Amino acid sequence: MHLLIEAIGFGVASGAVLALGAVGFTLQFGISNVLNLTYGSLMSLAAFLALFMINLGWNVWLTMAIGGLLIGIASVALNRGLLAPLIGRGMQRTSLIIVTASAGIVLQYVIVAVAGPSTQSYGNLQGATLHFLGWTLTTGQVVIILLTVALMACLHLILTRTQLGRAMRATSANRTLARSCGIPTSRVSDIAWFLSGVLCGLAGIALAITIESFDFTIGPIFLVPMIAAAVLGGVGQPYGAMVGGLVVGVVSQVSAAYWDPAYENVVALAILIIMLLVRPRGLFGANWSSRKLLA
Repeated sequence: MHLLIEAIGFGVASGAVLALGAVGFTLQFGISNVLNLTYGSLMSLAAFLALFMINLGWNVWLTMAIGGLLIGIASVALNRGLLAPLIGRGMQRTSLIIVTASAGIVLQYVIVAVAGPSTQSYGNLQGATLHFLGWTLTTGQVVIILLTVALMACLHLILTRTQLGRAMRATSANRTLARSCGIPTSRVSDIAWFLSGVLCGLAGIALAITIESFDFTIGPIFLVPMIAAAVLGGVGQPYGAMVGGLVVGVVSQVSAAYWDPAYENVVALAILIIMLLVRPRGLFGANWSSRKLLA
């Protein structure tokens, strides 16, 4: 029982990072309907940008904030400079997946060319070990969990209490109708890509802090459990991605405690396949989204 409780604690910490990434991924997909496989490589870029700043002596949490903003800008540039022109020319969504995958590979090897293929580390940023409720977590993990909760609460307020949130939900539901109602859908799309990029950057840096050592594959490897979390909650549903991140994180860590930790991603992939076969719309599918929009 003690092993199970500890595994759940690690799962919550892992799920917090997953939720950050999955919410950003699904937020962007919900607005643009583009499966952006460059997302994982942008996470790697965030981790290496943070490494550069930390090596200059900057505070890690300030570095996380700056890294998130930089990846947010890079995300908007990716959409404006590459994807939006292709969509304007009538490129099919399936072809766009190949484009984003190719852009991700190019970005990965740009990182390799600049930073090298060797494993990197931020050093010991985990802090003291804390024990509560049978969980054993570091200070760094607790801060990341609290940061995730705060960011998810802010996103909830944006989506439900602001004019921007209503515009984003309307654009996600029907872009053509939203545009005819006077909503500046291009600007809304830019904001969604920016918020998605910020969450992507924060997730990449938080992941690098959590696992302590990393290389240029940190983001693409993490993309599998992150997509599993997004699909579990319902792709395009930010609230579902929050729940999906927690579920995938806990299930993966519990399975690692009782099985081989090397198969964590296999468990996430199994969740992804099962959800696609049983309930492809996820736990919070299109019907739930329509009810929230009407509310």
